[in-house]
Amino acid sequence: MYQKIIKEHEDFYYNEQGYKVFTEAYHLKRGYCCKSGCKHCPYGYDKKTDSFKKPLRAETKPNAD
Repeated sequence: MYQKIIKEHEDFYYNEQGYKVFTEAYHLKRGYCCKSGCKHCPYGYDKKTDSFKKPLRAETKPNAD
């Protein structure tokens, strides 16, 4: 199975506790919401309410290329 290479500072960074945190850019490249309550979720998912609190902004949608 082919795995895409992710890049530090572009797709993720490490927080003060040493955890890998995915960026908004990574989530947009992935193309869907995983419903894990990610810190930089561009899809507006709220794990507490299990709902989407904001629509995906037109300017943050990934290209169809």
